[in-house]
Amino acid sequence: MYNKSIKPSLGYYLAGFADGEGSFNVNFRKRNDYKLPWKVSLCFNISQREKVILTMFKKHLRCGTMRQRKDGVWYYEVNNLDSIIENVIPFFERFRFLSQKKKRDFAKFKKIARLMKWENAHLTPEGIKQILRIREDMNDGRKRKYSQQEILREL
Repeated sequence: MYNKSIKPSLGYYLAGFADGEGSFNVNFRKRNDYKLPWKVSLCFNISQREKVILTMFKKHLRCGTMRQRKDGVWYYEVNNLDSIIENVIPFFERFRFLSQKKKRDFAKFKKIARLMKWENAHLTPEGIKQILRIREDMNDGRKRKYSQQEILREL
């Protein structure tokens, strides 16, 4: 569980920072060793040149990893489903976003996380189709490695 004793001023600061710089992603990776050809994973991440704020996220969310890329940028990410359900989602439910875009993306991210955790939706073709429909306009429909059509075609 995230640090519930976090001061509200810091919690809202971190939420505001994530509102502008954070990202909630639903990734599809090709897998030959799975029953279905796709591994679905969720990820909350933030990248920044300075690691101070990212270290605060790691400390107060009590999960995730940090690394430094070759270009010197620090990267904080949480991609473990249990950590997302138990730490990330409750934190951002308490310290809410202001922007409509981030509120929308977070609501979709939560819905997919719950489908994966309690319905194992990522393990069935129908569930993957449902996840794709929810994910469709997250992050403003940015360019993805695999298109929705490509994922569906290989199901």
